[in-house]
Parts: sequence; structure tokens; C-alpha cells
Amino acid sequence: MKQNNIFNNYKIYVAFALLLIAMILVNPNIGKFPYEYSGGRPWTYETLITEFDFPILKSQDEIWAEKEQRAAEVIPYYTTDNELVKSKFQSFIENRATSDSSELGKTIDDIIIATLEEIYSNGVVSKFEDEYKNSQVIMVQNGKQTREVSIGNVYDANRAIGVIKSELSLVIPANKYDSIINSINLNQYIVPNLILDKKTTDLLHTEAIKYISPTKGIIYEGQTVVNKGETITDDIKQILDSYKSEYENTYGYSGSYTLLKIGQILIFLVILVVLFYSIVFSDLTILEDMRKIFFILLLFFLSFLFTALLNKHNPDYLFALPYTVFALYMMAFFKSKVVFSVYIVMLLPLLIIPDKGLMLFLMNLTAGTITINTFKYFYRGWLQFLNSVFIYISMSIVYIAYTFITEGVFPLLGEYHISIFLSALLVFAAYPFVFLFEKLFGFVSTSKLRDLTDTSNKLLQELSRKAPGTFQHSLQVANLSEAAARKIGANPLLTRVGALYHDIGKMKNPQFFIENQSSGVNLHEGKSPEESAKIILDHVPFGVETAKKYFLPTIVSDFILTHHGKSQTLYFYNKFCNEGGDPSLIDNFTYDGEYPTTKEQVLVMMADAVEAASRSLKDYTSESISELVENIISTRLNDKQLSKANISIKEINLVKASFKKDLKQVYHNRISYPDRIKIA
Repeated sequence: MKQNNIFNNYKIYVAFALLLIAMILVNPNIGKFPYEYSGGRPWTYETLITEFDFPILKSQDEIWAEKEQRAAEVIPYYTTDNELVKSKFQSFIENRATSDSSELGKTIDDIIIATLEEIYSNGVVSKFEDEYKNSQVIMVQNGKQTREVSIGNVYDANRAIGVIKSELSLVIPANKYDSIINSINLNQYIVPNLILDKKTTDLLHTEAIKYISPTKGIIYEGQTVVNKGETITDDIKQILDSYKSEYENTYGYSGSYTLLKIGQILIFLVILVVLFYSIVFSDLTILEDMRKIFFILLLFFLSFLFTALLNKHNPDYLFALPYTVFALYMMAFFKSKVVFSVYIVMLLPLLIIPDKGLMLFLMNLTAGTITINTFKYFYRGWLQFLNSVFIYISMSIVYIAYTFITEGVFPLLGEYHISIFLSALLVFAAYPFVFLFEKLFGFVSTSKLRDLTDTSNKLLQELSRKAPGTFQHSLQVANLSEAAARKIGANPLLTRVGALYHDIGKMKNPQFFIENQSSGVNLHEGKSPEESAKIILDHVPFGVETAKKYFLPTIVSDFILTHHGKSQTLYFYNKFCNEGGDPSLIDNFTYDGEYPTTKEQVLVMMADAVEAASRSLKDYTSESISELVENIISTRLNDKQLSKANISIKEINLVKASFKKDLKQVYHNRISYPDRIKIA
């Protein structure tokens, strides 16, 4: 696709326009808080007098302290057993009716009944558990009513008996006290009527810790919050934070919504223009494939969506959002320079949406930059976890340094470090979704390509067994083309994979290809040029068939189709013509392939031809190797095999230089070792 055609593709602009509309719809209709401030610095604006009432929010330290206090204060919950109390009263009345009917006896009964009523109304417990011994009150449920009772008003058996005896001592003569008390047998009427409900106690304790009031006071309309030039102390900062929260949640944006929307549209439009040109300048060929465009825009939108939603719900959650994973998703399919430029643009909304945007931008930019460079070394198995370690360390360092600059204090260990740790961990956990994107968009990930370069896999092992000469040839082509790919900025990994599999079709008739023939054996003898040519030509369609059988990605099987383009088997064609054949039947000697279009396909085509031809050289001098490379590549250019290829003359010259250098190293002269002189 020509460059002008790329920029004339309306689908690209439609995709960017749809993304702009989605960003506008997702972004909330709120403006930025009109003041910027930080603790320890002077208030640079005019004296701030509040225009509305707002509550003072507690700091996180205060909330944690209150939770710890609540955690230490366990209030036990008891239920009342009224039936048990009734049975004890009934038992006492029945026993006393048959034992003593004197005037003194009636007085004693009245005192005991009245005292028991008071005791049981407050409650009797068997004992207090050690875990509740610090409680000052207990909760008592009687029927549908629940009341709070002081520990001092609750009885155990010993205290209850002591109170009854004390009351009786006022009316019983001293000389009869012991005998009358023993006859009454008070112990049998004192039993616990308060039963501990441990399940409810634990539940209420949990709820008490969980629900802590977030406020601790109120500022009324007309009060001064901070004076111009006044240093912002912790207390003032807390009031300013509370004012800001109420302003954003209740009053929101006080200006014109029309201007707000125009401002958002312009900002988002600028960001998308920067995104477009970051793609253009890093890799223009991306614009040729709408799948790649949609993939980048999808990742950009997901990043923006999560940023907008989390900022609206709780901005602190943004510290746990794993932005770096978006860079890793792109690393699986694009070059590092593309990923880095797009990732920076992807982080730009952080500068305009959340209040702590600059800190978040720097943290994730640092983490992403490090990860883009380390992931190429730590991408398999548990080694991926090391990337999470690097992310956590880099984000923590930036967070601490930024806090030093803005607030001049060391940040609390648990304030955002847990969120940063979670963000790093989520990068490791979320990366496997790259295989979902691979399926959805029909891409081949870097991980998949690395697996395909493993020469111990089943297909390459079969090639090595059936066609060992072809296997060695493919390895040499892979080395040549990969080195050249690095010179011209092509994808070295994809180039190597294409080179390793380009000749798998030769497994069908391996002995008909010279690199697999035993010395002195030529199976083409006795066959006509047409028959021999057909066997040679068939290795391309059979290779494509084999690629499908082994589920090789299309991007890899394309190398099989293009490594000969539409060239001819000139040896057999010339033999055919020399034997009196009709030259117009050249189609019978022409590969039914495709012209290469990508740089990687061109490299494999040229390396394949150069490597095969280099084996026929009799003298491996610098001049002969250089002449060979020039002739082979000139032939491909003259035959217009590269007419559809996205490669420049400058890049072709770099490829030729790379081939010459590598072939000279392969075929350099060896030192001749002298024979050892035998000493008589």
C-alpha cells in the first residue's frame, strides 16, 4: 500500500472519531478543583471563605486509630432467659409456703422476693469471659428490646447472695441469723438468667469496627478556611481536603457546561492527534492493518475508561490500576519503539483527570519504561514475576521521591504501598489475557514466535529427520536473514521464524533436493525436465499444506508462499529449452507463489537464494562472495520479484552488506595445522 493510500484510508479516521466520542461519553461532567495545594507550603490564593457548609473528614490515620480502639473494645451481647426466672420464683414461693408461716417468715419472704426481682431485672451471669473483661458495659436483649447495662449493675451468684444476706441481716435477729439463712438455701434460687450470644457479639464487634464515622466536625458557610500566605498545616490541609471533596461531590463544576465540553473535546482531540502521529513516526506500516489500529485504540480506550471510572468512584484506587500491563500487551505484537511512544500517549489522560495525576503519570511511565526493556529477558514462566518486582520497586521509588518534593515528609509505609504492590501483582496476573487478544485480532504474539524458534518442537524435529540438509540450510538462512533484519529495523524474531519454516515442504521428496542428496546419487536422472520441475515446484504448496496441518499461523505460512515468489526453476527450464522444448511453456517451470510484501518476507527470499548459491562457490574470497550476493539480489530485482515489497533501495544495500559480512565469517579461511615431526 502506498503512503498516500494509507493516509486516504477513511476507516482510520472513523476509528479515531469513534474513540473521541467514547471518551467524551465516559468522562464525567466535572471540572477540575480550582485550587492546587500541598502540605507545608503557603496558600498562594486569596483568603478562602467557604460558600457552603461541609463536614470535616477524618484522616486515614484517625480512622485507623479509631478502628484499633474499637477492635480493643468488645461489648458482649446477652439474651435474657425469663422462663428460668419465673421457675425460680415459683419454686421459692412453694418452698416457703410449707416451711414458715410466722410474721418474721413473711417479712423474710418479702425481702428475698423484692431483692431477687431487682437482681434478675439487672441480670445474673455465670462469669465474664477473659476476652470481655475490659468491657464497661454489656448489651442485654429482653424480648424485642435491647438495652445497655453497666457491668457494675450485673450480678454473679456470689454477689447476688451477698446482697440478699445483707438485706436479711437488717430484720433477722443475730442469734437466729445463721440457722434461718441455712434453712432458706439461697443458692438454689440464684442462677444465671443472662446467656452469652457469642455469634451476635462477634457480628456486632465486626460491624462496629467496619462502620466508623468518616467525619469529625463541620465548617459552616462564611467561615475562613485559610488566609492568603498562610502555611498549610496538617489541620488546614485536612479541612481543605474536606472542602474539595464536598465541592466535587455536591457542587461539582460551577462554570459553563458548554465551555467544559468544548475544553474536554479539544484536549481529547489533541491527545488522539498525538497518538496518531506517534504511530506514524514509529511504524507507518501499522496504518496498513486495521486490526492493529483497532487493537491499539481498544487498549487506549480501556486505559481511559478505567481511569475515568476509578477516579469517579475513589481516586486512590488508581494507584492499584496496572497501566503497565497495557504496554506488555502491545509488546507482544509491536516493536519496542512503537510500544514506548503509544504508551506515553496512553498515560496522558492521567495528567488531566485525577488530582494526583502527575505522580501517577511519572510512576507508571517509569515502571512501563523499565518493563518494556526487561520483559524481553524475563518472559517465560515464573521469570515474569520478576517484572512485577521491578514495577513495584520503580513505582515505590518515584512515589517516595515525589512525596519528598511536594510534602517534604516520608510517606507512611501502608498509605499507597499496598495499592502499588497490588498494581505490580495485577500486571503478572493480567498478562495471560494477551492470548485472548491474539485470538480476537488474529495476531501472533512474541511469545508464540519465540516458541516457534525452538528447534526441538515436533515439526522442526521432523524436518531435521527427513531432510537434514534442508534443516541445516534453514538454520543458515535464519541466521543470515535475522542479522539483516536488525540492520534495517525489521522484526528479527518473525524473520527467523519464517526462515526456519520456509522449506518444510521439502519433507515430501527430500532426496530430490540437492542439499539432501547423498554423494553421487541424483534422483532426477531418468526424469524429464517437466517431471523434475514439478517435484521442485510442489514443495511450496505442500509446505503450505503442512503448515495448516501443524496449525502454524498464517503470518508464518506466508513465508512459504513468498520465498520463491513467482520465479522459475531455471536449471530445468534451460535444460527443457536446450532439449528442444517450447520456451513459451515457462509456466510449467514457474512457482505458483506470491510476491513478498513485507521486509521480513523479502529478507527470507534473498537469504534463501544467497545461502543456496553460496554452496556452489569454489573459491570463498571476499570478491567472489560479494559478486555472488550482488548477482543474486540483482536478479531478484530485475525479475521484479520485489515489485510489491515495502523495502527501499537503501535498505536493500544494507541487506547486501549484512549478507556479505556474515558469509565471509562463515566461509573464512581456516588455519592449516602442520604435521608433527617425528623424532627418531
